[in-house]
Amino acid sequence: MSHAPARPADTGGSAPPRANAVVAVLAFAGIVVSLMQTLVIPIVPELPQLLDAPSSDTAWAVTATLLAAAVATPVMGRLGDMYGKRRMLLVSVVLLVAGSVTAALSDSLVPMIVGRVLQGLASGVIPLGISIMRDELPAERLGSATALMSASLGVGGALGLPAAALIADNFDWHVLFWTSAALGVVAGVLVLTLVPESKVRTGGWFDLIGALGLAVGLVCLLLGISKGADWGWTSSTTLGLFAAAVVVLLVWGWWELRVTQPLVDLRSTARRQVLVTNLASVAVGFAMFAMSLVIPQMLQAPEATGYGLGQSMLAAGLVMAPSGLVMMLTAPVSAAVSKAKGPKVTLMIGALIVAGGYGLNIVLMDAVWHFVLVSCVIGAGIGFTYGSMPALIMGAVDPSETAAANSLNTLMRSIGTSTASAVAGVILAQTTINLGPVALPSQDGFRTVLAIGAGAALLAFAVASFIPRGRPAAGAAAAEAEPAQVSAVKA
Repeated sequence: MSHAPARPADTGGSAPPRANAVVAVLAFAGIVVSLMQTLVIPIVPELPQLLDAPSSDTAWAVTATLLAAAVATPVMGRLGDMYGKRRMLLVSVVLLVAGSVTAALSDSLVPMIVGRVLQGLASGVIPLGISIMRDELPAERLGSATALMSASLGVGGALGLPAAALIADNFDWHVLFWTSAALGVVAGVLVLTLVPESKVRTGGWFDLIGALGLAVGLVCLLLGISKGADWGWTSSTTLGLFAAAVVVLLVWGWWELRVTQPLVDLRSTARRQVLVTNLASVAVGFAMFAMSLVIPQMLQAPEATGYGLGQSMLAAGLVMAPSGLVMMLTAPVSAAVSKAKGPKVTLMIGALIVAGGYGLNIVLMDAVWHFVLVSCVIGAGIGFTYGSMPALIMGAVDPSETAAANSLNTLMRSIGTSTASAVAGVILAQTTINLGPVALPSQDGFRTVLAIGAGAALLAFAVASFIPRGRPAAGAAAAEAEPAQVSAVKA
């Protein structure tokens, strides 16, 4: 077999302008898509009045996006491997724009939920972007580029909160979604203009039964996690959902192991490096989201609680914003460590930094600058962990399976964040203080959530220690020598 280079640009000593444009455009698209996760947070308390619906129903504006994203991420990854990653990335951006426009035109519950579902279906952009980078960038640029793309999930979330709060405070709430639509159009045009289509594809047919099975199993699991506190953890509805999730996912796994072209290659995901990385990703996702839950609430709590700082939503968002910039700045550092020591070491370092940030927050919570410091420390840790995980995944799977494998890893992080939300909600609901007629979470409750976040980060460190010690990330990237041949064999 002749050995064709994976990318023509690999022979160059430095990244050409085209490569720089690809990185910038894909990172921008990732940030735009991740913005929609925090888009509605400033208006959640007002949604019942804005949509003329009970709060139990308007909560679906958040839950529906979560469920749609969980289903779409692995499906879009597989479709990208089969039919073209750039093509499916553009489909995802179109869904984001369609969802944003639908929500922007809505004044009632149903179109709002439809719009939010469509926005959630765009969540495959980040793993697809990482996979395009693997196919198109020179090896020496791949580590820092994928680290930046992976961190864009946190960057968009951190920057989105103050931006959304600023818009909600000064304009009609529909402007939030018109802004999202406009950014989506810009991202789509840039992708269409500057990002090439990868020739690395698996071909074959789409596993529709596997996609439906995974969708049903994930919806049951995440719906039980996200709504369990409202319905009761021992209610027949919650327990029934969890039981259904177990049964459906077991049957789904049986099917995936027997079909010739599965939605998710479980044999590849069972490889030690992929399996352990995905398990660590669940813990990392849990640890990351604890910060997003605790810090804004403590900043906005009334000073009469004894711990609250009485800040506005905008101020709380501005406190969180520097963490997004830190994630972005940490990406090249993460890539350098991965190149020198391997991405396993980078993941373990990041987990320790996150744990240290939570430990710092337990003792420093009396001033605004305390929270700025803590969010930046945790942001640095997240930048390390998020930068290392794509390198670990791509170092263990075929180039033709990159999008599906990265999508599954992103899904594992999402399961971690959903679980964090549920666990924190239970703890804060059980540890309250009375402030007049209103019950608010106590300081001890917040400290407990922070301690659990630190514990999750330490668990990620411990799990990551079982990842096989392999070659540095640059070596893994350079080893992608035959994507064209792989594609030809699998097609």
